[in-house]
Amino acid sequence: MPDDRKPPRKPPGKPPHARAGNGRIGPGARARSRGPRARPPRPELDDAVVLYGWHPVAEALRNGKRTIHRLLATENAARRLAEELPGVVASPQIVRPSEIDALVPPDAVHQGLYAEAEPLEGYDLDTLPDDALVLALDQITDPHNVGAIVRTAAAFGVTAILTTARHSPAATGVLAKSASGGLEHVPFVVVRNLGDALDRLGTRGFLRVGLDSEGDETFESLPARRPALLVLGAEGKGLRARTRSLCDVVARLDMAGAIKSLNVSNAAAIALYALTRRL
Repeated sequence: MPDDRKPPRKPPGKPPHARAGNGRIGPGARARSRGPRARPPRPELDDAVVLYGWHPVAEALRNGKRTIHRLLATENAARRLAEELPGVVASPQIVRPSEIDALVPPDAVHQGLYAEAEPLEGYDLDTLPDDALVLALDQITDPHNVGAIVRTAAAFGVTAILTTARHSPAATGVLAKSASGGLEHVPFVVVRNLGDALDRLGTRGFLRVGLDSEGDETFESLPARRPALLVLGAEGKGLRARTRSLCDVVARLDMAGAIKSLNVSNAAAIALYALTRRL
């Protein structure tokens, strides 16, 4: 005899699109926090320049020659971009601060902005202009110091910074943050051998000035002219022997106090001030 009774009804469940674990929510529903978000997909870029913080990212956005492939911003930072850079087209991906935290060094101050960009095209040894003012860094490895030097170089109108592929930090990340936007204004010329590069620039007529606390000349007595090249040595080690031998003159900064040597980034600022006043 057939059973005419209806099977018991199952308790109503969540619709498939709202079940926990599938990462989707239904129309009109509000997303709930289920732990850390997946990081936004990132393109694979060779030699990508990482920029974070207000000044590095804002200056990169102002620079029409900088190609930015990825721009992340918190809601507050995106609002500030819209208010302070009204003529700059920027379409950041809005993220939480923790998502940028995961992409930058610990304790980095990113101010809600993070970008990945292509390196800027710059000069090589043969294309530096005949009135150039160039800084050369002889194995200065601290990215904070180099970043501060870049910022100073931008302030004094330095044409380019000459550095080596080895024993020097890349122009990205911490260096870019310390440069505070200076990377957009002072390109790097990266060479394999600094001594060979100094030799070549000497044949082009560059005045090569080494900076050393024991230098024979003062900046006031220099026969300053362009093109000029100011060479900075690493803290502690100073200029290497071959680097020093390839300088046309080694100059010192005379100071009245008991301490005669400075942090390399501070020394760079004073030397550039003294040199540019005479060029």
